Amino acid sequence: MDSLVPQTSEPDDENESLAYIEEGGLERYFNREISWLGFNERVIEEAQNSSHPLLERLRFLSISGNNLDEFFMVRFAGLVGQFRQNIEERSADGLTASQQLQAIATQSNILTSNQQKVWDQLATALAEQDIYVLSATELDEANDAWLKQHFMDQIFPVLTPQALDPAHPFPFIPNKGLSLVFDLVRQSDSQRIRELVMIPSGLPRFIRMPGKTATYVSVESVIQCYSAQIFPGYDVTNSGLFRIIRDSDIEVEEEAEDLVRYFRSAIKRRRRGDVIRLEMSADLSEPVVAMLREHLLTDGATESRIDGLVGIGDLDLLVEEDRPDIKFTPYSPRFPERIRDHGGDCFAAIRDKDILVHHPYESFEVVIEFLRQAAADPDVVAIKQTLYRAGKQSAVIRALIDAAEAGKSVTAVVELKARFDEEQNLLWASALERAGVQVVYGFIEWKTHAKISLVVRKEQEGYRTYCHFGTGNYHPVTAKIYTDLSFFTADPKAARDAAQLFNYITGYVEPEKLEMISMSPRYMRSDLMDLIDREIANERAGKPGMIWAKMNSLVDPALIEKLYAASNAGVEIDLVIRGICCLRPGVPGMSDHIRVKSVVGRFLEHSRIWAFGNGRDLPNDGAALYISSADWMPRNLDRRVEYMMPITNATVHDQILDQVMVANLIDDEQSWELNPDGSYTRVKPSDKPFNLHRYFMTNPSLSGRGKSLTKSTAVPRLSLRRRKKKV
Repeated sequence: MDSLVPQTSEPDDENESLAYIEEGGLERYFNREISWLGFNERVIEEAQNSSHPLLERLRFLSISGNNLDEFFMVRFAGLVGQFRQNIEERSADGLTASQQLQAIATQSNILTSNQQKVWDQLATALAEQDIYVLSATELDEANDAWLKQHFMDQIFPVLTPQALDPAHPFPFIPNKGLSLVFDLVRQSDSQRIRELVMIPSGLPRFIRMPGKTATYVSVESVIQCYSAQIFPGYDVTNSGLFRIIRDSDIEVEEEAEDLVRYFRSAIKRRRRGDVIRLEMSADLSEPVVAMLREHLLTDGATESRIDGLVGIGDLDLLVEEDRPDIKFTPYSPRFPERIRDHGGDCFAAIRDKDILVHHPYESFEVVIEFLRQAAADPDVVAIKQTLYRAGKQSAVIRALIDAAEAGKSVTAVVELKARFDEEQNLLWASALERAGVQVVYGFIEWKTHAKISLVVRKEQEGYRTYCHFGTGNYHPVTAKIYTDLSFFTADPKAARDAAQLFNYITGYVEPEKLEMISMSPRYMRSDLMDLIDREIANERAGKPGMIWAKMNSLVDPALIEKLYAASNAGVEIDLVIRGICCLRPGVPGMSDHIRVKSVVGRFLEHSRIWAFGNGRDLPNDGAALYISSADWMPRNLDRRVEYMMPITNATVHDQILDQVMVANLIDDEQSWELNPDGSYTRVKPSDKPFNLHRYFMTNPSLSGRGKSLTKSTAVPRLSLRRRKKKV
């Protein structure tokens, strides 16, 4: 596999390079992009995990392919842009854009090679389960006859061969589009021509043959097999497949006068973004490869020759095969019994006591029901809602429309800058506005990433506000596979803070004082620093200093430096970071007391939980506990509207800290430990292995159970006392 990324240049000044080491760059941080590729390697490893059912392993492999596509469309493309503009800014670990591109190209080629090896293994295992993925040329006579007719009826009519010669300009290839190139010789006079056949995105990548046996053939092999029908009178001398990835990021210009119009135009421009990656099958001839490079690639782009399946993400189509025996046992989430105890009245249950709902183990339907009840309740006068990603079939949108049509005051903050959901969010915004919802798009330069619902209800005592704070999106589909927390409260202080946050988004009225929550981009960074400083002070005063934190990514250099300072002061720090982690743990004299693990399993860990020991030997006794919509990344702290919510209700506090957080820390069946050199080591299960996803599928929550909770159901507890690392 080759790369077109320019060779890394040596520093002009040796002292300049050494300065980054002295300042801590190359030794104190892992590169963000390489760390992300490491996460995707862990996803691929799950495709090799024999404890998972076979089709679920295939799903992990497909996810790794789709993840990598998005990485190139956004992160890699951004670095290519920096390289082309000669931007000299270095990453936190001291690398230039050119150096990062080189490293990514090398690492991603290793990753794609591993994907192909895993696919070969899974294809063999699938065949043992009577699921076959074959080339069209491998079919028997009866199947060949059926497939040829299928080709003529269903595929041939939508194909458009295009000549590739000086008289025909090279055609536009859509993002992630698959195309075949044929080198042909005319039988009558031996004249040579070259033809391109783009495979329309509407055609399924894999065609299932009729019959009980699950036999699939790829659409490209079908087109190649019956190419004589497309090119009568010609012989094929060479053919092969290629695929491109385009720059798909949208940068918002601060001077944009109309955000909606700007995004509608930007979405159209994105479809024609620069090609930043070219993937080609190994059987393409060198002259064809040279032609594709000439017409498609520019400075900074990368290429990959793939000896196997091009477009590994398309394997998700095979996962739909009806074989429950080789899939995860279906799981039906519980509906919180606390709501049932109040006859299904969400408001009565929340008014009685704060409620925490743990998704996907407890149904996201409770969030939908909260909004539906608000829409139908004649005593509800106003609803305010943030919408970042809501999905295509959104019951949340329907509830807001119903509420507006019922005459309630409804405000929806629709984030147009939610990457790859921009078009869907524009459609939802239009539908909401038609129904009478006041739609607000927030800030031009910041994203509104906070997940908050606010419902104002007229009651006997006056107006009462009910709030929902979530760590995940209002997306009914992802709520079934992402682990997230939903916190419901009628606390007046939380209500006043939420109202101020909405006013900030809709009217740019900056809060002067918040009573409970903290928010970014104004206060959260300094508040987090203060919390870590308090643990350092506790340690220096002879009290225990402890930090537990769970999030998706840890990137922010200032926070990492503060954690290093805490470690040097003796604070014990345990981090559960699913994806990117730029902090280097376990380095003597820098991060001796920091441990980092990643959990990758059946569900996607997505909740953000932060606990600070607060000078206690046992953190569950008085620990300062927060949930949040934010990761510890510069974008979340400086360029997004986010919240962090303190948890003071004792039952909810115990559920989050003693159940959710402890379960993540003691899991040893789907956990990886981050080593000081940046590699990850799979945790070896103990004699009594613990799988946090399995645990929560079979054990009840605390705050959501109500009267049905008859005994303590806390997870097996860690020794929560200080865990000094042995050195």
